[in-house]
Amino acid sequence: MALYVQKFGGTSVGSVERIKAVAEKVKGFRDQGHQVVVVVSAMSGETNRLTDMAQALNEDPAPREMDMLLSTGEQVTISLLAMALQQIGVPATSHTGAQVGIHTDSAYTKARIQRIETEDLKADLDAGQVVVVAGFQGVDEDGNITTLGRGGSDTTGVALAAALGADECQIYTDVDGVYTTDPRVCSKAQRLTSITVEEMLELASLGSKVLQIRAVEFAGKYNVPLRVLSSFQDGPGTLIVAEANQDEDAMEEPLISGIAFTKNEAKLTLLNTPDVPGVASRILGPIADANIEVDMIVQNVAPAGDYTDFTFTVAKGDYKATKKLLEETVIPDLGGGELRGDDNIAKVSLVGVGMRSHAGVASKMFRVLADENVNIRMVSTSEIKISVVIDEKHMELAVNALHKAFGLDKADIESE
Repeated sequence: MALYVQKFGGTSVGSVERIKAVAEKVKGFRDQGHQVVVVVSAMSGETNRLTDMAQALNEDPAPREMDMLLSTGEQVTISLLAMALQQIGVPATSHTGAQVGIHTDSAYTKARIQRIETEDLKADLDAGQVVVVAGFQGVDEDGNITTLGRGGSDTTGVALAAALGADECQIYTDVDGVYTTDPRVCSKAQRLTSITVEEMLELASLGSKVLQIRAVEFAGKYNVPLRVLSSFQDGPGTLIVAEANQDEDAMEEPLISGIAFTKNEAKLTLLNTPDVPGVASRILGPIADANIEVDMIVQNVAPAGDYTDFTFTVAKGDYKATKKLLEETVIPDLGGGELRGDDNIAKVSLVGVGMRSHAGVASKMFRVLADENVNIRMVSTSEIKISVVIDEKHMELAVNALHKAFGLDKADIESE
């Protein structure tokens, strides 16, 4: 007998029929003798509907009241799923985040879990119940309902699995696992049987939307086995593990595990800025104060040595605000400089723990892109990642060329 925590997202519970299908899937695990805790999101579209109603009444609603409102979406789903389970003969009890004892700080709309009380939950499991828990929410020390922000239901699932010592946390979604890249962009993308937490964190941070970063971080921190599965078809999914297989008889780890990409970035360059100590702080300080996150940074030294070009990227949604801040605050403070911007860029990234033990990954990546006449505008590297900024129009070409060159295409894999 194993203990599973299973999380189902909004698409998976988007209708009464889909809720019935989830109930049947859960019943299958319980019929095998396993204990099951189910974490669910609000039905797809429900959070947006509630948000629209709130903003129709108040353009800037109080965060506390928004948490009170949005938490009701999951409350609907847990009660419906509990009813569906009971209808097919499975004892089930629904719990809100507060009822199950998920305690958070008081940062409304983006609260962090501080502790989870598991006594009542374990008692229900021992009594043969399937416990259905509302994801995305908790309660602070004053009894106020809080929500966990983006990816909150995934985080709830992993946190409960950690607190309960579950054998596995299963994230059910509308895809059947983690792929080498997005199949919508590369038709030969392959599902990975396993991937390390470290690689998954990089992929999630670089544009892969299969899992939220917070949930993966939680899984890594508390060593929770995490599996991504499809709600709509059977299959083994993708297991996210703490470390790559270190068995002596295991095949050598692949060089690259996945290719991530995003169009959600913009590039800004300050030309002819003084090449003096502190200039980077004078440029980026006001941007940080405006709560704008900077991603990649490149600083060049001009031939004369007196001036430099400073380039960085931000989220595309922050492009106009950053540009205005540079023009009105930073450039006057520096005593001049020319500003150039481009919001038609894409970032493409190779990720793989195999990079640690192999030289030449970057040079091969650059050669492949050069052969496709794709110009590289910026480069960023880490131990297991290489990212390049290119023109947005070349993104799909670059992803497909790199996918083939690094042996990730199905045909290449099958021929080995």
